[in-house]
Amino acid sequence: MSSLYQLYKHKDKNGTGTVVNKTYTVPLSELYVEPGLNIREIDQDHVAEFRDAFIAGESVPPLDVQVTEKGVKVIDGHHRYYGAIEATKAGADIIRLECKDFVGNEADRIAFMVTRNQGKPLTALERAAAYQRLRNQGWEPDEIAKKVKRSLSDVDYHLHLLTCGEELISMVRAGEVSPTTAVALSREHGPLAASVAVRQMDKARASGKSKLTRSAALPQFSAAKARQFLQIVR
Repeated sequence: MSSLYQLYKHKDKNGTGTVVNKTYTVPLSELYVEPGLNIREIDQDHVAEFRDAFIAGESVPPLDVQVTEKGVKVIDGHHRYYGAIEATKAGADIIRLECKDFVGNEADRIAFMVTRNQGKPLTALERAAAYQRLRNQGWEPDEIAKKVKRSLSDVDYHLHLLTCGEELISMVRAGEVSPTTAVALSREHGPLAASVAVRQMDKARASGKSKLTRSAALPQFSAAKARQFLQIVR
């Protein structure tokens, strides 16, 4: 049985188009996480999945990193990093992790984490926070849309989500209100959206429900208007 190394080594003879895309194995002790860098909230269940994968000796994708004065900073792969740490606590002998260089500026890094296909999908609030980081750097919504390869309406919708007020955002975070319902409430009621949501949520709980539906939140929100709104935010 041959290997990719052998295939690449004899490329002049076999005509393969295989190229080298280097990764490195970095000591776990030299890797570090910068607080607040990751746009995703750490999911302990997801960490446990990687912990179990490391313990079982399964293949895990390399981390994307940048070398700094402090050491090797994790750019993408936080759950894998924490999973490796938990695996070592459980007795696994993990000395190094496979890593590859991330090249780009702050905006590139944010866009990379947003468009990254590996790992858990971003929640609406995580995506909104990422868009807001770019907005804080002076990026216009249409520029953000191009950077992250999404529609302008998607960017506008997520940015609006962050303006719904902390009380309503907390309800979204708790799963009591969907992000689209929160935005619809905000657009319909402005600064009164949270109080409307709380009042309607109390009614929903009284009827044995744990989540506020769009129809309950906005009784006057017709089916046609709801479909139109969904088309806008997709």
